[in-house]
Amino acid sequence: MAYQFDFGLVVSGEYGDWILQGLAITLKISAISIVLALVMGTLLCILRITKVKPLVWIAWTYTEFFRNTPLLVQIFFWYFGSYSVLPDGVNRWLNAQDFEFSCGVIALSFYTAAFIAEDLRSGIFAIPKTQLEASRACGLSFMQAMGYVILPQAFRIIVPPLVSQFLNLIKNSSLVMTIGVMDLTYMARQIESHTFHGFEAFTVSTLIYLSISLIVSFSIQQYNLRVLRTATR
Repeated sequence: MAYQFDFGLVVSGEYGDWILQGLAITLKISAISIVLALVMGTLLCILRITKVKPLVWIAWTYTEFFRNTPLLVQIFFWYFGSYSVLPDGVNRWLNAQDFEFSCGVIALSFYTAAFIAEDLRSGIFAIPKTQLEASRACGLSFMQAMGYVILPQAFRIIVPPLVSQFLNLIKNSSLVMTIGVMDLTYMARQIESHTFHGFEAFTVSTLIYLSISLIVSFSIQQYNLRVLRTATR
């Protein structure tokens, strides 16, 4: 008997609700992780370019470790090993929240922050050193010069790679299903196990991931064009 495709089954009724619930979790974990990764990556980058050697080595070790180990291993590390490396108070707080979700956020944020730090450092190196020197000569501290002069320009330079990191994070969020986070991929797997219509379930989830990526890319592209038009006036 030939296989009967039934996309309506996975996008309507109870299974359609599962897809929407999974999508909501995917968007939530991605948004939180993007914000945290951006903040952490910026701090790491600043540490890398300071002249304080211990801070430079700490930031370098962090970026090399997290960039060169698989994300899935890091997810398992935080899920199974958080009790060993985090303070008891933090562990109690995580348990009071959604533990699996929190571990997923931590893993995605720590992993992506390492890549953002390197992208941002490249953007800073593209800015003439004389701008930092001139800022310091005007009386600004190192942090003030970075915050008011250097970082705004660097972020504008690295918009394309930064968007790529955000899109990678959204796609990488599918890995958190391995620790029980009920994201979009998890829900597609559940639908497959209930209906045996895995092709339809994962086709729908794939199209949703694709749509999210295209929307993010288009939005950033429009923002870039608007900024460029403003700058050329």
